[in-house]
Amino acid sequence: MSDHISGPRALANAIADITDVFAFPSPDRANHLVLVMNTLPFAKVSNAFSEGLIYRFRLRPLTANAPGDRAPFSAGPEHGAEEFVFDCVFSPPTSADAHPFEQEGTCTTPSGESVAFRVNDEEGGSGHGMRVFAGARWDPFILDAPAALKTVATGQLAFAELGAIYMDGKNVLGLVVEIDTALLGGATLVGVIAETLTRGTFNVRIERVGRPEVKNLMLGPKQFDPVNQDLEIRDLYNMEDAFHIQHGYEGAYRARLNANLAFWDGLDGRTDWPINGNGHPLTELVLADYLVLDLTKPYQEKGSFLEIELAARQGRAHETCGGRAINDDVMDKFFTTLINAGNGPVISDGVDRSSRPASRSFPYLSPPNPNPPEKPEHH
Repeated sequence: MSDHISGPRALANAIADITDVFAFPSPDRANHLVLVMNTLPFAKVSNAFSEGLIYRFRLRPLTANAPGDRAPFSAGPEHGAEEFVFDCVFSPPTSADAHPFEQEGTCTTPSGESVAFRVNDEEGGSGHGMRVFAGARWDPFILDAPAALKTVATGQLAFAELGAIYMDGKNVLGLVVEIDTALLGGATLVGVIAETLTRGTFNVRIERVGRPEVKNLMLGPKQFDPVNQDLEIRDLYNMEDAFHIQHGYEGAYRARLNANLAFWDGLDGRTDWPINGNGHPLTELVLADYLVLDLTKPYQEKGSFLEIELAARQGRAHETCGGRAINDDVMDKFFTTLINAGNGPVISDGVDRSSRPASRSFPYLSPPNPNPPEKPEHH
């Protein structure tokens, strides 16, 4: 559910649905950054990537805002900010009758150099400071999704001491791009997002993802929003530029986040994030919806998610690389931050690891389940 099925368009165009995004320093190659985009919920090993899409990673150098600013960082000026773009595209696959099918991919660096690779080739393709893998992989997301949805529906924490990953063993189409940080022009603190866009002369953004569960658990619930209670807001949010939200729907996003973040905060019967005239204290941080990474710090598997942003809010120096590692149980951090601001016990969904953890070497994501559970009919 991290970003699985995050709105009507994602449901209608599952091939373009980004399920997860990860970004972390390479555990075994110094001065390399790993970018991961997973797509197509409930993928099968026979599924190919779409030749009609651009699979894009965007990175921007970040600057710290003034102490006390609710958005700890900004991603450059509103117009013409420096940006590093890595685009991956795919050829049409061979006939569906061919098992296994064959498909070629190409990834382009910010300077326009290209690396070719073959889908489902464990070695991937490499060159120009970049290494690329694409293929069906085990879905690594860690969450008891039914318990999270029950919590929203009932207003009571529904997590058990021992939870279960929703339909454990499902697959996704994984895209892994490992880059030499020299390609980023000396940037040290960066924001990272992933997008899927239509491919052709006119590119339309279908999905964009930074942090997990912004859409499904923070923007999705309607019932607490006193302003836009009948509005399905996630498709609008997906069309926004994560580094520069337009003013047209900004008020709607803020109203929804102010209401839903207050709901999460109240689940333990205590207010840890008091709302004032400026809304919920975390709303601006959430709207700056990109992973934040310090490229000067080493890989850390646990505890780096949100650490940089929360340290900046607290006026202290951050200690980790930030970003998001594949094996990090980020949902415990998510629930604990929203519900008690870290002032109480860890709020756990009862699931703390994947049944097929990622490795510490390329291509990181675990091999796919050859017989994944079937996609539920209501999806």
